[in-house]
Amino acid sequence: MGEQEAMWAIGLMSGTSLDGLDGALIRTDGLSVAEFGPAATIPMPDGLADALRGLMRGDGRDWLTIEKRFTEAQVPLVARLLEAAGKTPQEIACIGFHGQTILHRPAERITWQIGNGALLAELTGIPVVADFRRRDVAAGGQGAPLVPLYHAALADGLNKPLAILNIGGISNVTLVGPPNLATPYIHALDCGPGNALLNDWVREKMGWEFDDQGQLAAQGHADEAVLATYLAHPFFAVPPPKSLDRHDFTLDGVAHLSPADGAATLTALTALAVAQSVQWLPEVPQAWLVCGGGRHNPVMMEALRRALNAPVGAVEEAGWRGDSLEAEAFAFLAVRLLRGLPISLPETTGVSRAVTGGAFYSA
Repeated sequence: MGEQEAMWAIGLMSGTSLDGLDGALIRTDGLSVAEFGPAATIPMPDGLADALRGLMRGDGRDWLTIEKRFTEAQVPLVARLLEAAGKTPQEIACIGFHGQTILHRPAERITWQIGNGALLAELTGIPVVADFRRRDVAAGGQGAPLVPLYHAALADGLNKPLAILNIGGISNVTLVGPPNLATPYIHALDCGPGNALLNDWVREKMGWEFDDQGQLAAQGHADEAVLATYLAHPFFAVPPPKSLDRHDFTLDGVAHLSPADGAATLTALTALAVAQSVQWLPEVPQAWLVCGGGRHNPVMMEALRRALNAPVGAVEEAGWRGDSLEAEAFAFLAVRLLRGLPISLPETTGVSRAVTGGAFYSA
């Protein structure tokens, strides 16, 4: 294999929103993307999302069985991608298997993503790279965000400084600056709550999985006093590097509000948390591209435009695939591991030095 030879890799991602299993196939050398293959999202098997939520809440009973179910659920997704691409397992260099984050406490050098890489390699016949975050945390990093290097690869040729904002369960931002800046070329941090709190709220109050099109938030009004309380959380005053666990913020602050006002308040919180993060960036972005489920919510997107007072659009405006971007990123990072390239930097996670990461399982 030539040093710069691109290879086909599959990325698998399940975010803290637990809204499905994402997969994507790309051809990459770990520096750029030579070709985009098919992408797909499949629902969680019945009961699996609830079982994973139980683990996140601290119910660790039978977690190995849940991990096995979660791993097995990836197999039809891999098969679907292979069929769509017309490829065999032997034509795929590796699967980048992020797994499901259950616990994230980087200050204690603890992060836990379940997903049995050895089992997935056996079930698919494709080598697997898994456990991406633990090496970074062991070396003093936050273990998040890990997607910035992929953001930077995609942003090559775009006007900069450019912010790429991911609104999944937690929101995080990557600033990609011109290469002639004295400040780091890539800078990243977690911003605050993304969709996780809002999803929990509408599930509790309305029985919905998410606030589709922001319809509930659009009927309510954000409570300024509640927002001020949330924004007084110590997280926002701490300079980066910093990252969040899904449960670092709770619904206690909105418990007394109506369903619509609670949704409006939590939507506004996501936008204001992003705006707060700008103070930690080395430059003010010229524009913002949004990926993750939040970009589908027009109420949230409008709240971002107001809070940031800057152009805000979905990543599709740049020709990127927003629904599969994180899955693509873990295919990209898996190839970087195969090539011995770092997957995190001091400027992205606060790690003590650029480190590679992930555990490799041969097929």
